[in-house]
Amino acid sequence: MLEKLIIQKSLCVPASTGAVGDGTSVARQLDAALLGVGFSASRALLEHIGSLAPAPAMDLAAMVVSAVRELVGDHVQHNAYFIGFPDDVPDTVEFWTDRLRAAVLTGGGTATDAQLRDAVTSGGVNLLDLPGYGTYQHTYAQLLAAHDELITAAGDRLTLLRLGDTVDVEAARLYVALAGSSTPLGEADLAILSELAVACVDGVQPAEIPVRENRAVLNGIRLVLGRALVGVDTTTDVLRVACQASGGDVALVTPTRFRAFRRPERRVLLAALDNVVGASPDKLGDVVRYAERWKRLAERLHPHEYDQWPHAQEVFAVARGERRVHNLAGRAEAAIRAGAIGPAASVLSAAPGLLLRSADRLLRLASASERTAVVDAVTGALASASGRVLLSLREHVDNRLTPASARMYASRSRTAWIGPDRRPPLPAELVAELSSLLDAEISARLPKPDRPLLVDPEVLDVSLPLSGKAAEGGFAVLPRGSRAPVSGDLVRFFMYWRQTSRSTDYDLSVLLLDEEFHGAGQVSWTNYHHNGVVHSGDVTDATNGATEFIDMPLTTGGHYVVPQVHIYAGESFDEVAESMFGYQTRTQDQLGAPFDARTVRARSHLRGQGRIALPMVFARSDSGWQAVWLHLYLRGRPSFNRVEDNTFTTSDRVRALMQRRYLTVAYLVERWRAGAEVMMWDGRLPDEPVTFIGVQAPEGLPDGSEAYTLDRLSELIPE
Repeated sequence: MLEKLIIQKSLCVPASTGAVGDGTSVARQLDAALLGVGFSASRALLEHIGSLAPAPAMDLAAMVVSAVRELVGDHVQHNAYFIGFPDDVPDTVEFWTDRLRAAVLTGGGTATDAQLRDAVTSGGVNLLDLPGYGTYQHTYAQLLAAHDELITAAGDRLTLLRLGDTVDVEAARLYVALAGSSTPLGEADLAILSELAVACVDGVQPAEIPVRENRAVLNGIRLVLGRALVGVDTTTDVLRVACQASGGDVALVTPTRFRAFRRPERRVLLAALDNVVGASPDKLGDVVRYAERWKRLAERLHPHEYDQWPHAQEVFAVARGERRVHNLAGRAEAAIRAGAIGPAASVLSAAPGLLLRSADRLLRLASASERTAVVDAVTGALASASGRVLLSLREHVDNRLTPASARMYASRSRTAWIGPDRRPPLPAELVAELSSLLDAEISARLPKPDRPLLVDPEVLDVSLPLSGKAAEGGFAVLPRGSRAPVSGDLVRFFMYWRQTSRSTDYDLSVLLLDEEFHGAGQVSWTNYHHNGVVHSGDVTDATNGATEFIDMPLTTGGHYVVPQVHIYAGESFDEVAESMFGYQTRTQDQLGAPFDARTVRARSHLRGQGRIALPMVFARSDSGWQAVWLHLYLRGRPSFNRVEDNTFTTSDRVRALMQRRYLTVAYLVERWRAGAEVMMWDGRLPDEPVTFIGVQAPEGLPDGSEAYTLDRLSELIPE
């Protein structure tokens, strides 16, 4: 349903067009139901529901509650293996002994503790196959009955839902925002865009679609629906469309198995190729990079049957190696290998984005006399590059004054590789010069607010969303490197998964690191207790879904706490029916069931490649604890992944990310200060209209105000 997508993406409830009447009682019920899951309805939303007839009011209220419960993970039952968790969790050895004893007694025998230990050490017993292990020994209702009600605390989350326009208007607004985004979208947002594109294909379109992957998603829908393609100006654009229409990867990271295309679809794709190459034969240089995919696509498009498009046939001739072409990157690489760094920069000047992405390498290789030429080329490219590329380079040079302890490469699929940083640092004066040039260009592109800026201090440490690929979908999920303060007395991590068809065992674990990123302990299914941190028990059967929890008091030792999810056996994160990770914050005396939506601070999907997920790290600072988003996946082993086996791999990646300086919202706010009135929000509502920038907008901003919250932060990235 489009309404549910809109609510979950923007926390905005589309107005109902149902019959008017008296829905006051439904509005009161909705208000109470929302408070029970940590949400509140704005006054306008409650008044709107109260003005509807009971039936449409109830339909809207039910849909709203369903949407927000899914958003925070409250749509499933989160049972715990040990019914009394976080209390009454036994010592790990005591628990294994108890399970072994139960196995022996089931067979009608008896055994001493010494005999049980000998059975384990001899390797003759599979601990995971012991009776009652890994399956719930109580129902969810019994779990709830064993826990007192949650005591409401002042710090519990309360997220505001506001009233929007009708669903058609809100869908069109969200569609234009996503399609016209200046930054690449993540997997979850691309899926939303795909659904919206079907509904909005004949409606208002964005003035520009700068991100090619977004363009491919729209054109894939347009191809199937028989509409003209838009914005196709490279051969790779056509390849992306074919991938999207075949249900493949528009980012071209993984190969696509192309489907059979209908004859009208083949004509559209071949005509688009012919137009691109006919207008600019140099575009053939892009074909070699994806030659194998072009050959597979030729088997579906049958270009030899369409002599009216000879330029399209050239594409496949290049892919087959029958014609050789040199692209711009190849010519630049040849110049670099020849030691001609200045000429290489000159060649790359024809592609400003590529030049700026190559700037560090060129400057490192350039001689003193050539360095000026490279800086001049970079300076000339600034005005033509996208704002996202400018900000990426600004963040990059900010990290080049000293060598990194380790160099981390994070792919679009959020897998990460660590290696030594052998790059010599850039000279301080060069970093200062580049930073000044970039600051000036970025400042000039920022929109000039016609209202004062009101900034929530909590948003200042949020990393600029330069790519949606560096984050998961979910609730209150922040870009990689973002920091959020952690309050309360303890953090409770939770992880839920539900297998599709094969037996699947996921394990929630925590790795503790000291100030030097050395291991300081772990809590997992092999160690239920460590320094006050407690595991809820190992569940191995997720036929109907399963949840594991870990409680971490904020008084625990360790400087960094890294929650992680290991695939011990079974389906991958992309194969399971559903998987999620999140954390709650509580005070010591709140009690309540292990999961309560009111205490959920963030919940993210687990949908990356790899067998180990590292969603975030919790870091101790002088002012308290902070949650820092990682969004990383490790390859791991096909099966039997455990926290003990990945300590060094995990700590290396955590160290690399924690020591990196990310460009945050604070950077843009500082650029604005030179030309606009900037105020920090202290919780009081302003008297005049403002442009609010924050995690979530407060209710009651003056009419005429505009709010940029988490779902709209990408709109702050200058074009």
